Amino acid sequence: MKLATLLLAGTALAFLPQIALAQSSVPAPEAAVEPEAKTDAADIIVTGTARPERRLTTSISISAVDSQEIAKLAPMGSADLLRNIPGLRAESSGGESNANIAVRGLPAASGGGKFVQFQEDGLPVLDFGDIAFATADTFVRPDYSVSRVEVVRGGSASTFTSNAPGAIINFISKTGDVAGGTVGITKGLDFNRTRIDADYGAPLGEGWRFHVGGFYRVGNGVRNADYTSERGGQIKGNVTKTFANGFIRLNFKYLDDRSPIYVPTPIRVTGTAANPTYSSFPGFDVRSGTSLSPYFRSDIAIGSGGQRIVSDLGDGYRVKTRGGGADASFDLGGGWHIEDKFNVASNSGSFATSYPGRVAPLTTLMSEIGGVGATLRYANGPNAGQVIANPAGLNGNGLGINALTFGVTLNDFTNATNILTLNRDFSAGGGTGNVTAGYFKSYQAIQMDWHWNSYLQEVKGRDAALLNVYNAAGQSVTQNGLIAYGEPVFGNCCQRYYNVDYNIDAPYLAVSYKIGKLNLDGSVRFNSSRASGHYASNNGLSVVDVNQDGIIQTPERSVPVVNPQASSPVNYRKNYFTYSVGANYEVMPSLALFARVSRGARFNADRILFGGGVRADGSVADEVAVNFVNQQEAGIKFRRGGAYVNLTAFRATTAEANEIVIPQQAIINNKYRSYGVEFEGGVDRGIFHLTAGATYTHARITESQVTPALNGNIPYRQAALIFQATPSIRTDRFDIGANVTGTTSSYAADVNTLKMPGYVMTNAFASYAITPAIRLSVNVQNLFDVIAITEVGQVPDSVPADGIDTARAFPGRNISATATLRF
Repeated sequence: MKLATLLLAGTALAFLPQIALAQSSVPAPEAAVEPEAKTDAADIIVTGTARPERRLTTSISISAVDSQEIAKLAPMGSADLLRNIPGLRAESSGGESNANIAVRGLPAASGGGKFVQFQEDGLPVLDFGDIAFATADTFVRPDYSVSRVEVVRGGSASTFTSNAPGAIINFISKTGDVAGGTVGITKGLDFNRTRIDADYGAPLGEGWRFHVGGFYRVGNGVRNADYTSERGGQIKGNVTKTFANGFIRLNFKYLDDRSPIYVPTPIRVTGTAANPTYSSFPGFDVRSGTSLSPYFRSDIAIGSGGQRIVSDLGDGYRVKTRGGGADASFDLGGGWHIEDKFNVASNSGSFATSYPGRVAPLTTLMSEIGGVGATLRYANGPNAGQVIANPAGLNGNGLGINALTFGVTLNDFTNATNILTLNRDFSAGGGTGNVTAGYFKSYQAIQMDWHWNSYLQEVKGRDAALLNVYNAAGQSVTQNGLIAYGEPVFGNCCQRYYNVDYNIDAPYLAVSYKIGKLNLDGSVRFNSSRASGHYASNNGLSVVDVNQDGIIQTPERSVPVVNPQASSPVNYRKNYFTYSVGANYEVMPSLALFARVSRGARFNADRILFGGGVRADGSVADEVAVNFVNQQEAGIKFRRGGAYVNLTAFRATTAEANEIVIPQQAIINNKYRSYGVEFEGGVDRGIFHLTAGATYTHARITESQVTPALNGNIPYRQAALIFQATPSIRTDRFDIGANVTGTTSSYAADVNTLKMPGYVMTNAFASYAITPAIRLSVNVQNLFDVIAITEVGQVPDSVPADGIDTARAFPGRNISATATLRF
């Protein structure tokens, strides 16, 4: 791994203990760096700023969710929590991981969160938020070790990190400044899941303290797969040594988890494109059904270089992280402060699920696969070998799925980052200020192997079996349900291998100055980003005895194989500046006005490797390699007593170069513009509490170089209004309330014909303290069991003539109960 430069930067930590020995007589304001210890912690933020700041007096848009709110909301995963953050559109219907995240109209055109960055304690989890099959939220698991989550939208996100002009999402850990811990056990009441969470931290004396926390979870998932689809856990910890003038902290993280991947499922669409009706087919409820099945677990494929890969679809999203790092922060005297933090994480895993490449009547599919006179039999399950006499009536719907196994091996996604900062407070011209110089160095590996296959499966909401097709002569043309190696329905697009290293060097400078009621700040960042490596796709079809039984069966006569020796090079470097300038005027202690102008950028990674983005010599055009984001925002911040309101008007323009792999293969080279208004507010009045937010977004494709007919259209899945509210009644003994999230309608595709309906989804929660230490709680997700669709797959641009489509929806109603013990 090419970490020499990074490790050299990290050697600053070796000298910081010597600084600690100096024992400055003026204690460092560590509580400001770690505001969890302060009584007004909720008002202090540390993300997207050079130094800790009050939210009211900053010129950035930032929200925070503390550990108590996280426990109350019981999010399915890290991205699910973000549905309660104004400005963010988080499509977290795919399970605990692999979410799509858009910010203020900036597109999520090909999955993941291209313009956002997930961080843990101020360091990136991955350098890129939209890596195919390895989105950053996948490697973050909220548990009791999290103190709070801070989210900066736009603004300084352009300069205080690389590749996140849309948002920084920072999960901040507890550090054990107060002795105590919690143990909790959660059980699914109408689904199979058991989860244990625990954490404990405490001061140890003589300036030492520690915190450790984690979880373990096992179950079948909210969509019952009838096997253990959830299995694994996480443990995180840190130990801190404080000195008179600062602190040193060491931390570690171990994550090994498996979770199911929920993809689009069959759905009936009727009506008109402008006013469609979505409903479930007989035998398959889109709220609870799943194609995950104990009869569809094993897949054998040919990976790069011809190696045989055996995958277990029951592993779903398998993620493994083994990481550790350190943070050292010291006051040097005379207003000078130095901090160095680094983290190295070995990330790997696999992505294994089945995707509906096509849903159609079984009579159609069997004829296409086996020809005229073809017949159908069960390939496995309790009816294995039996002839299906009436395919048109099977399961009450007569449908089958050309199921693609999204087999992806995540070989190496190591991330290593070091951030060194030196800042100084100063006084000048009757005001006070701070100047910060920093150096950001990171390394990101992206090495993966795609190996997809095609199977025939019945449409059944639970325990669906695979099917075999026989031709008129009675010969099997499938292989235990396998239609083909590869995915002919998508043109065998997706047998791929790539091994690319990304290195980023980014010095930056930030200056802030406060005089009277006016607070000014500006920052500039120079990014030097380089990609080097190679990539390859299949180079034709070969005859391969994949299952090694000595017999070449029909699917084995045409196997797509990737030859790494015929790979193409990747070799491009881009240098560019980003900046952000803001002002905040404190009209009165409870009211402030702010404005900000920013120019950020996103250096494109794996999403441009295929589809012509990389030239034959490995170079990439400037406009393809880097997408700039220009943003302006202005707003009002109000805080008084138990009430607060943030109202922000925003505007953003960007370009995007990208590739869409599914459901339709397409190259994107678009320009976008959005503007709108973002609201966030809350009130505490006695036992009544309310937090709420809403975002109105007017977004358009202003120019499409590939498809000019899209000019002026609304980006797909971008609603005009998204909103959320959490009212609750809280006393010393009980807490009861609801979390309501919703969206207006949006278009399923950029062509702006077929609409996805809006929805309002309500989650309810209640808890009761049996004693001050023991609390019981109940959480109901999707209380009213609504069909909440986030994606339309198979035919996203019209109402199909036969009414058959696919869509991804949030799970239906599910109920869990938790018992916690605090000590």
